[in-house]
Amino acid sequence: MTAYLAQGVGNPALNIGIFAGFVVLTLAVVIYVGRSNKTASDYYAAGRSFTGPQNGIAIAGDYLSAASFLGIAGAIAVNGYDGFLYSIGFLVAWLVALLLVAELLRNTGKFTMGDVLSFRMRQRPVRAAAATSTLVVSFFYLLAQMAGAGALIALLLNIPNSNTLGQGLVIAAVGAIMITYVLIGGMKGTTWVQIIKAGLLLVGAAVLTVFVLGRFGFNFSDILGQAVTNSPKTGEAILGPGLQYGADTASKIDFISLALALVLGTAGLPHILMRFYTVPNAKEARRSVVWAIWLIGIFYLFTLVLGYGAAALVGPERIRNAPGSTNSAAPLLAFELGGELLLGIIAAIAFATILAVVAGLTITSAASFAHDVYANVIKKGEAAPDEEVKVARRTAIVIGVVAIGAGILARNQNIAFLVALAFAVAASANLPTILYSLFWRRFNTMGALFSIYGGLISCVLLIIFSPAVSGRPTSMVKDADFALFPLANPGLVSIPLSFLLGIVGTYVGSREKFNGEKFAEMEVRSLTGAGSEKAISH
Repeated sequence: MTAYLAQGVGNPALNIGIFAGFVVLTLAVVIYVGRSNKTASDYYAAGRSFTGPQNGIAIAGDYLSAASFLGIAGAIAVNGYDGFLYSIGFLVAWLVALLLVAELLRNTGKFTMGDVLSFRMRQRPVRAAAATSTLVVSFFYLLAQMAGAGALIALLLNIPNSNTLGQGLVIAAVGAIMITYVLIGGMKGTTWVQIIKAGLLLVGAAVLTVFVLGRFGFNFSDILGQAVTNSPKTGEAILGPGLQYGADTASKIDFISLALALVLGTAGLPHILMRFYTVPNAKEARRSVVWAIWLIGIFYLFTLVLGYGAAALVGPERIRNAPGSTNSAAPLLAFELGGELLLGIIAAIAFATILAVVAGLTITSAASFAHDVYANVIKKGEAAPDEEVKVARRTAIVIGVVAIGAGILARNQNIAFLVALAFAVAASANLPTILYSLFWRRFNTMGALFSIYGGLISCVLLIIFSPAVSGRPTSMVKDADFALFPLANPGLVSIPLSFLLGIVGTYVGSREKFNGEKFAEMEVRSLTGAGSEKAISH
């Protein structure tokens, strides 16, 4: 039985064929739309040519990552109710993004988060800090997506978890395709890949959900009952809270920390914030978020059925022992319901999910480095747009190579957990600075630097010395224990600390000359949109 569980499922040749078909289709789309990239605005912001609904679908495609499809389904299948808490946190986070940042960022910025943060402050230090934060957050998010790619393909091509070379080659192939998307298509090509992927993902998840419900006579209670029966080690505990969080005081605090990171993290994710610049005005930015909330909410309802369906039909033990561990729940469920063909289709959708998200992350990171660091810090605002785009393309290649190496190290980790770390970094380094910049009149350059670097450094250090990296059987570094911080997610400490450091830095830098006119301009522009189109056109 153990030997069987350690192997993959399905027909590798069929799986590769479906993958290849998707890659060819999306590359054709990317090449076609990439031909219209003439300016920096085309490459970074797709010429601001997308409507609210189109951008909303693309946001859903960007946001519904491998963590949502593979990681959360697996977390629910193994940990039940506690796994579904990821879905709740990811969805509620969009209310923060809608109410506090979406429209205001679109009105104030141009291409990147650095445009907003540096609007009324000293350009060079703040842009450098914003770019650093963007690169680190994107790195953590890329880590999760590349790990998901390794887990998925390992399952489908029968590559065991112990085969580092085999999984490494798979992750390298994903990285190469991702780099190609970004180099050729820019934001416009990436957006269309995300739109296609969002449609496929929602349809695929809906089909799986209907199949699962149909197997049990469309009675969700029967699914839950079978999940309990098929989970002998946990029993009815899979239906209630406490299986993963809540066993002791430290675990309860860890859950609060996770929830804080999930709810606040979305509004600080650079690759999500950058999507607001692809629409022509603030009204379309609001429509984007409303569309995204509906689509994302519907999808997360599907994950509840898929997760418990996997527990009922596949079983937690088989999922844990499969290549990719908990990330294999959705593909194994597809195989159980529809055999090799449905598995190949669902796996291709999951593969599309990973490719679309990593492409969005890569172009965001590349744009931040080229626009904020190269053009505005190194060249002091005098870089030609064509030169800036060339630097962005070269940066994309470097980011892709780094992501491949990191993904190999992080393979077999639960993807939803890895993404939660990225959310913690985003909420710690970016969100306090964004909110202070938009709403606090006295906030200054020193406050921004304290908030960004303080939140970033504290969060990353706490992650390094947390049980997420060492000290547990499920940690990234096996057979090592240098965990000095007890919480797996540092959000409970690093997020309030970043807010506090922003205040401290502002008063430390109180001698800095306050530019009331610049703040007034930013306030009017962010709240009304007046003047934003003129600034963007320049």
